[in-house]
Amino acid sequence: MKLLELIKDLDFECVQGSTDIDITTLVYDSRKVEDGSVFVCISGAVRDGHDFAKDVVKAGAKALIVEKNVDVPDDVTVIKVADTRLGLAVSSAAYFGNPANELTTIGITGTKGKTTSTYMVRSILEESGIKTGLIGTIESIIGDEVIPSANTTPESYVVQQYFRKMVDAGCKCVVMEVSSQALMLNRVGGFVFDYGIFTNLEPDHIGPNEHADFNEYLYCKSRLFTMCDIGIVNRDDPHWKEMIKDATCEIKTYGTEDADMTATEIEHVNNEGNLCMKFHANGLLNGDIIVGLPGRFNIYDGMCAACTGALLKMPEEVILHALEHVKVRGRVENVPTGRGFSVLIDFAHNGVSTESVLKTLRGYNPHRIIAIFGCGGNRSKLRRYEMGEAVGNLAELAIVTSDNPRTEDVMDIVKDIEVGLAKTNGEYVVIPDRQEAVNYAVDHAEDGDMIILLGKGHEEYQEINGVKYHYSEREAVMNALAR
Repeated sequence: MKLLELIKDLDFECVQGSTDIDITTLVYDSRKVEDGSVFVCISGAVRDGHDFAKDVVKAGAKALIVEKNVDVPDDVTVIKVADTRLGLAVSSAAYFGNPANELTTIGITGTKGKTTSTYMVRSILEESGIKTGLIGTIESIIGDEVIPSANTTPESYVVQQYFRKMVDAGCKCVVMEVSSQALMLNRVGGFVFDYGIFTNLEPDHIGPNEHADFNEYLYCKSRLFTMCDIGIVNRDDPHWKEMIKDATCEIKTYGTEDADMTATEIEHVNNEGNLCMKFHANGLLNGDIIVGLPGRFNIYDGMCAACTGALLKMPEEVILHALEHVKVRGRVENVPTGRGFSVLIDFAHNGVSTESVLKTLRGYNPHRIIAIFGCGGNRSKLRRYEMGEAVGNLAELAIVTSDNPRTEDVMDIVKDIEVGLAKTNGEYVVIPDRQEAVNYAVDHAEDGDMIILLGKGHEEYQEINGVKYHYSEREAVMNALAR
């Protein structure tokens, strides 16, 4: 294509060269440059693409998209924009033929519930016979292709590439998780969502390599409602008004009162070890809804999905069936034991989500809760204190173990967790090897106990000193049961 076709939707200045040139590929990784490429210079946290300007020209790049001055030969076209991340997003959309225009696009943001809600919405659409792609924390689904995820929301080029693949695979819709980082870094620039959804907001992802403070975190999340046609918002969240104060879209709400869809008569249901939730919906949808996952937070995820399905005019019976039978890997996932106790796996990896899932289990009146958990290395120590305190207060037994220690010593992380545990009267043991920790829990389980494995969820590795070793919570449980 011509360079001008690629950048026509950008606000740019042609610093040197011509826009009337043929180009072959659009790249932002200097190692992938070939003859005729356009290279986008991204100012990253670790490396600055502008530093590679001369190298990519030697490799064959015919044009550069920059936000800083670069010194390259006069025959190389240099396009200057205010923000090369936005430049990459907009040019990627053009490069792949603006595939979002051929899809109904649904983006979900929030601290918790994004993953579960995306699977719920996709289940509703798929059961309605609408082929639907998915992009999220666990995986991306494109037709029959399943791609494990490295980030909740991939780089904008990859988003647009996936959209194009989805269209080519016959998909009519896509539902995707939209992280605060993705909104801050313009990974979902270059198109407008048909629906933008907000689940909830709690302090998280605040630190040196993430957001400066809670206000920045909230602001980045709120940007979704300047990038969609219809916004769907959890009205029970205390930050909902702040989230939509700059909104440019139509707003619909869900919650337990004064919303476009409300939930009443909420019940915990234990169906022979299958933990569910039930509620009565009023408004956009009317009737009893069973959500096939435990916990009050899944009432909100269920409302979110039901509200979206109703606005998309999906059949009511399809919405009800999809929500009752939805399963999400690593999200309060039940592992059948064939014994008198239950085992569940959940991705909760901070104090707020840990407290939420443990309170959820309390709603089913267990004999005891046994919580197996650790905390990630090279991450905020505050998470360790908060998780320790939450587990100490809400579980009868805590088993402190390893969870992606990265370059830290496991026992140093354990000591931080113990700071939180010390604020409680909770009983705990330390077993650094995670498989051994699971073995211990199963060996000591009593009838009516609920064992909850926290932090790993869908992950199938332990990251230690830069190496990812295979580890699966499901396999660890099955190994323990087989013993």
